Amino acid sequence: MKTFTGIDTLLASLKSAKGIARRLLCLALVVAFSSCGDSPRSCFESAVLNCNMIQDFASKGMEQRLESPSVKLTDAKTGAFAPMTRKQVVDDKIAFVEQSLAKVRQLKLTDDNREMAQASLALHEFVLSVYRNEYQGLAKLYDGGAPKGAIEQAASSIATKYGAQFRALSERLTAAGKTYAARHQIEVRWDIHTAPSP
Repeated sequence: MKTFTGIDTLLASLKSAKGIARRLLCLALVVAFSSCGDSPRSCFESAVLNCNMIQDFASKGMEQRLESPSVKLTDAKTGAFAPMTRKQVVDDKIAFVEQSLAKVRQLKLTDDNREMAQASLALHEFVLSVYRNEYQGLAKLYDGGAPKGAIEQAASSIATKYGAQFRALSERLTAAGKTYAARHQIEVRWDIHTAPSP
């Protein structure tokens, strides 16, 4: 005689005609657990915290990144480094924003998170367009050795044309994020500024 334990017992009982009620209960539990969605913390992290990486948009911070780009490892054996091209700097920003935007788009929208998620989508979509177009153009000027005046004019044009809208979208997201964080008791230090002023 075979003895059923754990899962075997559950499966055996589900196979019996008397297990219909149990099947319905299991189905209800699966539906309930699968519809829970994202945790408030992970939703907040995807929608708000990932935006910290773009706070240098249309500011002196991004200009400094392009003026003096980081270095990258070119040969692991010798430990040789070389400066990144400005195109690589902008491409890295684009890749990050695309990845963050995908995470925000995957959030299950609810009445609870809708305002924050929509503000985050608007901000990500806005900066992505400018990174793909104007910042790529600025990177070409740098990498192509354009005159300093042309580079400064292009950088200033980005800040003038897009800075105010970026700040407005950021403030909208921050306000929604503060409300959401308070409602879910997510502790956040809002007064820390890591990027230079515009």
